[in-house]
Amino acid sequence: MDPSFSPRRTLKRGALIAAANWPTIVIQASADAIFKVVVALPVVGGIVLAALVIGAEPAALLTLDVRDMGTTVFALLTARPATLAAFIAAVGTAVVGASTLAFLVKAGTVTIVVTSERTTGPVEDPESLDSVTVSPRFSVEQFNVAVRRFGPRFVRLGCGLLAAYAASGAAYFQVVFGAGAAGAWASAAAATASLVIWITVVNLLYLLAQVVMAAEDCGVLSACRRVVVLVVRAWPAVIRVCALVLAIIAGATIASLLATAALGFVAFVPFFWLAVLPLQLGAWVVRALVQQFISLGAVAAYASVYREQRSRTMTAVP
Repeated sequence: MDPSFSPRRTLKRGALIAAANWPTIVIQASADAIFKVVVALPVVGGIVLAALVIGAEPAALLTLDVRDMGTTVFALLTARPATLAAFIAAVGTAVVGASTLAFLVKAGTVTIVVTSERTTGPVEDPESLDSVTVSPRFSVEQFNVAVRRFGPRFVRLGCGLLAAYAASGAAYFQVVFGAGAAGAWASAAAATASLVIWITVVNLLYLLAQVVMAAEDCGVLSACRRVVVLVVRAWPAVIRVCALVLAIIAGATIASLLATAALGFVAFVPFFWLAVLPLQLGAWVVRALVQQFISLGAVAAYASVYREQRSRTMTAVP
């Protein structure tokens, strides 16, 4: 790794590139909102319908903690295979459909950001701000071209991500619900911590694979091999950028929680409670945009790390 490498400068570059291509932030935030709505509707409706079919009271189920509620609902549904199969089919269809839309949108947004990063000079340097500008690449035509060109590959990569999520979730629930009463909380805590770390690693590798596919115009398997090479040769830079991104996400999450708590106090003030709903809606929109801004800024930062690593590798080859 270059001793002069600075994750702050790299993320500054990524933030400038993401801001210059701001329509991608709006598009990705909209796709994320659609994904959550499409998945939430069958999940909530299915739980209520399942509770009615199995003869349980939804209000009574909600009084249980998450572990007991999950165990109770699963045990009751297992006794009725048809209801369980219908519920799983409905949720699975919603997840697959919404995920496909999200993957196609990412094919357009990630490609535009990576292309913009490749054509932009050292805009992160203070002395270059007056002479170097970001090269925004967004247009409806470019977005459509990127979706048509990279969409199928991003969908295949996303299917691998969903498979990893499913396997990880199955292993997690097997550990949590299979633990005895004596070590239930200790096993649940250890499994939860391990799951969080594992999902973070999986998401990082998934993001790097997206960047490599967009940068090299290669397939999924080729992108995965290049990601392995990148992590092996430039792991300090990747880890430092990832740590800083996680710190920014944590700070944004804490700020969001504090803002939500402040809005909750407003609800107790006479007459001012009418303003809580639009304020909460505005806070939700701002939070979604900030999250996608951080995500696309990280994409540009990782694209910069990959471009520098590729440049050093090609220079070293005689």
